[in-house]
This record gives sequence, structure tokens and C-alpha cells, in this order.
Amino acid sequence: MTNKRRVCIVGSGNWGSAIAKIVGYNAAKLETFEDRVTMYVYEEIINGRKLTEIINETHENVKYLPGHQLPANVIAVPDLVEAAKDADFLIFVVPHQFIKTICKTLEGKIKPTAIGLSLIKGFDTVEGGGIDLISHVINRMLNIQVCVLMGANLAGEVADEKFCETTIGCKDKRVAPILRDLIQTDYFRVVVVDDVDTVEICGALKNIVACAAGFVDGLELGDNTKAAVIRLGLMEMIRFVDTFYTGSRLSTFFESCGIADLVTTCYGGRNRRIAEAFVKTGKTVQELETELLNGQKLQGPYTAEEVNHMLRIKNMEEKFPLFTAVHKICVGALSPQKLIDWIRDHPEHQ
Repeated sequence: MTNKRRVCIVGSGNWGSAIAKIVGYNAAKLETFEDRVTMYVYEEIINGRKLTEIINETHENVKYLPGHQLPANVIAVPDLVEAAKDADFLIFVVPHQFIKTICKTLEGKIKPTAIGLSLIKGFDTVEGGGIDLISHVINRMLNIQVCVLMGANLAGEVADEKFCETTIGCKDKRVAPILRDLIQTDYFRVVVVDDVDTVEICGALKNIVACAAGFVDGLELGDNTKAAVIRLGLMEMIRFVDTFYTGSRLSTFFESCGIADLVTTCYGGRNRRIAEAFVKTGKTVQELETELLNGQKLQGPYTAEEVNHMLRIKNMEEKFPLFTAVHKICVGALSPQKLIDWIRDHPEHQ
């Protein structure tokens, strides 16, 4: 009988695979963790072979993180329940649209003492026009404690072991150092704060702002305009938290989950890239997602839709003109060329 903690990574996209590289390395190094780390992989056939078999034989996720070696102790498992069985820590890294299905599959099948760590950036919609945080969904459906990790962490750069920082939101002082040790490396610096909801909300809302930055790039409006959009986006992020999640701290926005993640996503993330292509090609978001993301999901337009649904019902669209404009552009109700005019005509931030 072992007292070592077991870890399961639920998800295997580029970010899931990048974090698996870190977690696998640390689990093998730390005496408090079992060497074997399971990674739930949605089974796909790649060149006639199962993706899980390729990962377990070559230690490379050839579809979502090609060119990077995963530790040999990271084991790809195509069955979600089997992967999560007996895990003490469940690290959730799937598109936010899938989290309810994942949780329904795991209900009653995991350790009641398990602890979740959500790396998922997005919201869930609730009946009546509100939104729900993904960590709250996991907590409610699985009845486990859930912490969050958000930061300026482009997956490819993390996998390349380029120095960056991240933020873990965790209220439990006993759990915080365990998570920090599991995640932190020489190149991946972790700061733990207890303002959990704000950490998570920053990770979701910054993708909306990144879409606006991408529209600016597609329109070739320049860096000054892009900087203005980023500033306005940050102001709306702060206002959103102040309005709907009272008790947050302004200092959290200056952690990696806040301004740092916002900046890097507005310059290097997939939401910015697709939004730029949206302007330049005239194709829909869905078409571009299929063409350019190799099976990955885009979060910004979906998050903008979820946020706008709530703002519209609460008659608060005018209070968040940038968020509103991004949603309208994504669904074809506003021309990208009208973005700056819209912001100018709705000067909520002056």
C-alpha cells in the first residue's frame, strides 16, 4: 500500500501536453508523488495508428504538441474513468464546452478526497442568463475541492522551456504548497494567491480582449490602437469582477493571470490569430477554427457569447462596450471596420 499521491491529467491538447511534460518530470522527481502520471487522451487515428499508442511508444503527442518529448512516466489512457481512477489530483485541461460531459462521466468514479486543478479558460452558461465558473461546475458536479491555474503560458513556449510565470488560485493553505511543487520548475515560476475566482475570470475574459486585438491587427490599425484596446479590455475585466464577484483584490490583476496573460494573448495567442484572419479572409469563426487550429477549440468568441448573453439580460451591454463589440463582430452583427467607431460612441471608460 502506497501513500504517494497519484496524478491524472484530463486532456491532451497542446496545453494539456505541455503541462504533462512538467507534471511528469516533477512527479518522477518528488518522493511524495507516484511516478506514473495518467493522461486522458480522446482517441484519434493518426496515419492509421491510435494516438494513445503513438504517445506511449514515442512519448510524443504528434498531433497537438509535435517535436516535444513527454516524460516516459506520462501514460496516455483513452478511457476517462480508467485514467482518473484512484487519482489524488485531477488536472483539467479540456475546452470549456466539454467540462460538463467530462464531469458526468466521472461522477461517482473518483476518490471523494481528490483535489481538482482547473486550467480551463472559459465560462459555463446557466439558465436565466448568468454564467458559472468552470471550477464551480467541477466542484458542484464532482463534490471535490477545485483550485485554478492561469497565466501568460503559451503552450509552445512552455514546452520549449522558455521562462515564464503562472498563477495558482488556492484557498487551502495545506494544498497550495503541494500544487506549487507539482507544477513549478526552473523555467515555470508559480505564484499562489487565494483570490481564486479572480484568477479564473482573468483567464476567461482575456480571450475576448485578444479577439479585439486580432481585429485591430487584421485592420492594420497599428500598435497605438492595439494598446488602447488592451487597456480598455483590462478596464472591462476589472469592472466585470467588481460588478459580479465582489471581494476580489486589484492586486490579482497584476499577477501572471492578469495583465501578463492579457498581453501575451493579445500578441501571441490563437484567439488573436483567428480574429486577424477573420478580418482578412471574411470567413466565419467556425471555418477558421476548422482550417487553422488542427482540432483545437477557440475560446474567445464562445466566451464573448456567454458573457454577452448575461449582459444583455441584465441590460448592461453599455457598461462593457468592448466585450459587446467583440461578440457582435463574431456573430456578424457589427462589421470589424466599425470596432473603433463603436468604442468611440460608447465611451464608458472615459
